[in-house]
Amino acid sequence: MDVNQYMQTLGRQAREAATAMARASTNDKNRALLAIAAAIEENREALKAANAEDLENGRARGLDAALLDRLELTDGRINTMIEGLHQVATLPDPVGEMTDFKYRPSGIQVGKMRVPLGVIGIIYESRPNVTIEAGSLCLKSGNAAILRGGSESIASNRLLAGCIRTGLEAAGLPATAVQVVETTDRAAVGALITMPEFVDVIVPRGGKSLIERISREARVPVIKHLDGICHVFIDKDADFSKATNIAINAKTHRYGTCNTMETLLVHADVAAEILPQLAEAYVALGVELRGCEDARALCPAMNAASAEDWDTEYLAPILAVRVVASLDDAIAHINRHGSHHTDSIVTENYSAGRRFITEVDSSSVMINASTRFADGFEYGLGAEIGISTDKIHARGPVGLEGLTSQKYVVFGNGEVRQ
Repeated sequence: MDVNQYMQTLGRQAREAATAMARASTNDKNRALLAIAAAIEENREALKAANAEDLENGRARGLDAALLDRLELTDGRINTMIEGLHQVATLPDPVGEMTDFKYRPSGIQVGKMRVPLGVIGIIYESRPNVTIEAGSLCLKSGNAAILRGGSESIASNRLLAGCIRTGLEAAGLPATAVQVVETTDRAAVGALITMPEFVDVIVPRGGKSLIERISREARVPVIKHLDGICHVFIDKDADFSKATNIAINAKTHRYGTCNTMETLLVHADVAAEILPQLAEAYVALGVELRGCEDARALCPAMNAASAEDWDTEYLAPILAVRVVASLDDAIAHINRHGSHHTDSIVTENYSAGRRFITEVDSSSVMINASTRFADGFEYGLGAEIGISTDKIHARGPVGLEGLTSQKYVVFGNGEVRQ
């Protein structure tokens, strides 16, 4: 069987399984999640052995230390996978929820019911724990899933696929409800994203080049974000203590995440007072600063920012700094240079805060909070499958509800349209 035939087989099986998953009870889905957790625990040593094989192959292929770290499954990470399955089992099931019912003059009652999307294809790199995270969220939301992990984690993913099948079968659900692509052939990705007859939506999780390729070539709707060029704007009416804590945390809590601040904007009226002390704190933490002319006039040790710096996601201890003349200028800068991911204002001025969250065109906008809070768990979603900067269907962190849609339902008592 060639790759296209193989992927067509997975697609047909997923479409059939999606029908069964749409009617699966919450109890059955939770039983499957807990059975998968038990299977992982039972196969812990085998999983570590498979992961060791992936790590050895990765070293032989010259993978860098960061990739090897994401690839490794320690006992702690295995424990986190098991705990995550238990947590998803406790989350409210969105499927079947009916809302917004209204009686119409005709006598009918019209409302909406939440339903699964159907078949979700997820493409990701390196981290084998995504196999469990993504599979569990798709399962709980009543969807079927086709998971295509990176070739570097193939041995780990094959073993995890067996644990998932065991859990699904133990709960009486189709074993094909969550399928892991078991070929490393890159053609599998091209096939997966061009099967609209079998796949309803694609979720890519990986680097910018992967997501750009999928967005360009897919014939299936894609839930995605490309960059995390996030901003914090310190307004002229900011509380300096809040501003300092937020600006430091947003950049230095973690450097390699999509919700890390990459550009700091400071109102010109307060820049002379707050920027030098912030710059000193950043330098002490090992952050390279790249500033505009006004910022460098206040902090001469800053490197000069180039035009490219305003459009760069560093994912590193580098921060672009710009002094702006007004709230209008801050909003205009963010909407021009940002990636519509997450942006925050620090201000005690209610009107300025309201304007910011109204006019900044991002999936998460914040007042007096660190951009690092843009996360499904922190938002109370329990877990997330990724972040969406799109405007249709899902926007921001995508949890269980984001993996469902709504359809209209009508209750009548024999009414006919006159």
